[in-house]
Amino acid sequence: MLDLRPLTPIADYFVLCTASNERLLRAVVKEIDDQLTQEGSRNARIEGTPETGWVLLDYGDVIIHVFSAEQRDFYRLDKLWQKATPVVVFQ
Repeated sequence: MLDLRPLTPIADYFVLCTASNERLLRAVVKEIDDQLTQEGSRNARIEGTPETGWVLLDYGDVIIHVFSAEQRDFYRLDKLWQKATPVVVFQ
Protein backbone atom coordinates (compact mmCIF):
# COMPACT_ATOMS: atom_id res chain seq x y z
CA MET A 1 0.00 0.00 0.00
CA LEU A 2 1.42 3.34 -1.04
CA ASP A 3 0.61 6.70 0.55
CA LEU A 4 -0.01 9.10 -2.34
CA ARG A 5 -1.31 12.05 -0.32
CA PRO A 6 1.81 14.23 -0.66
CA LEU A 7 2.11 13.49 -4.38
CA THR A 8 -1.29 13.70 -6.06
CA PRO A 9 -4.95 14.54 -5.44
CA ILE A 10 -6.24 11.52 -7.41
CA ALA A 11 -6.27 9.22 -4.37
CA ASP A 12 -4.88 8.93 -0.87
CA TYR A 13 -3.63 5.36 -1.26
CA PHE A 14 -2.84 2.80 -3.92
CA VAL A 15 -2.97 -0.86 -3.02
CA LEU A 16 -0.96 -3.02 -5.42
CA CYS A 17 -1.21 -6.78 -5.35
CA THR A 18 -0.41 -9.72 -7.57
CA ALA A 19 -2.40 -12.89 -8.19
CA SER A 20 -0.63 -15.91 -9.64
CA ASN A 21 -3.41 -16.89 -12.05
CA GLU A 22 -6.71 -15.69 -13.50
CA ARG A 23 -8.85 -17.70 -11.11
CA LEU A 24 -7.04 -16.30 -8.07
CA LEU A 25 -7.21 -12.78 -9.50
CA ARG A 26 -11.00 -13.14 -9.86
CA ALA A 27 -11.29 -14.45 -6.28
CA VAL A 28 -9.13 -11.66 -4.82
CA VAL A 29 -11.18 -8.96 -6.57
CA LYS A 30 -14.46 -10.51 -5.42
CA GLU A 31 -13.29 -10.88 -1.82
CA ILE A 32 -11.99 -7.32 -1.61
CA ASP A 33 -15.21 -5.91 -3.03
CA ASP A 34 -17.42 -8.15 -0.85
CA GLN A 35 -15.55 -7.26 2.36
CA LEU A 36 -15.46 -3.54 1.72
CA THR A 37 -19.14 -3.52 0.74
CA GLN A 38 -20.00 -5.34 4.00
CA GLU A 39 -18.03 -2.74 5.92
CA GLY A 40 -20.08 0.05 4.35
CA SER A 41 -17.75 1.29 1.65
CA ARG A 42 -19.40 2.74 -1.38
CA ASN A 43 -19.59 0.58 -4.47
CA ALA A 44 -16.32 0.53 -6.34
CA ARG A 45 -15.93 1.59 -9.91
CA ILE A 46 -14.29 -1.47 -11.43
CA GLU A 47 -12.15 -1.37 -14.56
CA GLY A 48 -10.52 -4.29 -16.33
CA THR A 49 -11.17 -8.01 -16.07
CA PRO A 50 -9.27 -10.98 -14.71
CA GLU A 51 -8.77 -12.11 -18.33
CA THR A 52 -6.74 -8.97 -19.05
CA GLY A 53 -4.54 -9.50 -15.99
CA TRP A 54 -5.34 -6.17 -14.34
CA VAL A 55 -8.41 -5.17 -12.38
CA LEU A 56 -8.70 -1.74 -10.79
CA LEU A 57 -11.17 -1.13 -7.96
CA ASP A 58 -11.71 2.58 -7.33
CA TYR A 59 -13.16 3.44 -3.92
CA GLY A 60 -12.36 7.14 -4.21
CA ASP A 61 -9.63 7.73 -1.66
CA VAL A 62 -8.27 4.20 -2.12
CA ILE A 63 -7.55 2.61 -5.48
CA ILE A 64 -6.76 -1.09 -5.54
CA HIS A 65 -4.84 -2.64 -8.42
CA VAL A 66 -4.91 -6.44 -8.70
CA PHE A 67 -2.44 -7.68 -11.30
CA SER A 68 -1.24 -10.87 -12.88
CA ALA A 69 2.53 -11.16 -12.44
CA GLU A 70 3.08 -10.38 -16.13
CA GLN A 71 0.97 -7.21 -16.09
CA ARG A 72 2.48 -5.96 -12.84
CA ASP A 73 5.95 -6.40 -14.30
CA PHE A 74 4.89 -4.69 -17.55
CA TYR A 75 3.22 -1.62 -16.01
CA ARG A 76 5.61 -1.24 -13.05
CA LEU A 77 3.39 1.05 -11.00
CA ASP A 78 5.77 0.48 -8.09
CA LYS A 79 8.48 2.28 -10.07
CA LEU A 80 6.13 4.94 -11.45
CA TRP A 81 5.08 5.84 -7.90
CA GLN A 82 8.47 5.21 -6.27
CA LYS A 83 8.33 8.56 -4.44
CA ALA A 84 5.21 7.42 -2.58
CA THR A 85 5.73 6.23 0.97
CA PRO A 86 5.07 2.50 1.44
CA VAL A 87 2.61 2.03 4.31
CA VAL A 88 2.29 -1.75 4.26
CA VAL A 89 4.43 -4.24 2.33
CA PHE A 90 3.86 -8.00 2.13
CA GLN A 91 6.04 -10.32 0.09
